[in-house]
Amino acid sequence: MNKSLLTNLIAAMFVAVGYASNQPIVFTIGLFALSGAITNWLAIHMLFEKVPGLYGSGVVPSRFEEFKLGIKHLMMEQFFTEENIDRFLTVSNSNAIDLTPVIDKVDLAPSFDALVSTIEKSSFAGMLAMLGGTEALIPLKEPFIEKMKQSLVELAQSDQFNEILINELEQPNVIADIQNKVANIVEQRLNELTPQLVKQIVQDMIKTHLGWLVVWGGIFGGVIGAIAALVQ
Repeated sequence: MNKSLLTNLIAAMFVAVGYASNQPIVFTIGLFALSGAITNWLAIHMLFEKVPGLYGSGVVPSRFEEFKLGIKHLMMEQFFTEENIDRFLTVSNSNAIDLTPVIDKVDLAPSFDALVSTIEKSSFAGMLAMLGGTEALIPLKEPFIEKMKQSLVELAQSDQFNEILINELEQPNVIADIQNKVANIVEQRLNELTPQLVKQIVQDMIKTHLGWLVVWGGIFGGVIGAIAALVQ
């Protein structure tokens, strides 16, 4: 059962039992507990929903533009700073950047075609014609591509290559460009948000934990009610 609903039901039971049995202490404890629980429940509800006549309610959806700006500021000022990007590149340098997946996706067929074209325009063109022309080189296409990829992978995994790559990536203009691209991606995603989606995001994150406010509101209200009844 929902913590908020359970707290309110227990407080209401104290009120009913105290009133029915003419027990002022029980009634006062229940009344204060119910008022504390309901007040905290209403405050939580007002964070996400607009309540007619209650100024300031529905603050989360009504301030969603400020919410989006806050997210962007958090992302860019805390996570994607120049120092953090530089630190990431430094760590990457120590572990080496694996470019194998990228190389595997590269189409090297144009490289083979360029090689064939170069041979055709060279002094070896006559000899190639005697061997059957460019068609004689077609069986070499796949072995050439595989060998080229293997060579590129070995090159990309060398310490010298990674050192050059990291040094280039750590240039101020490169880091600034990375920041700008990240900022554009974040802003583009935030522009897709709607007030309803913002409300749902915040609500999903904190509503469960805010339910304890209602519980503690009922408990402290009951304690204050007990003290009030005893000092009368």
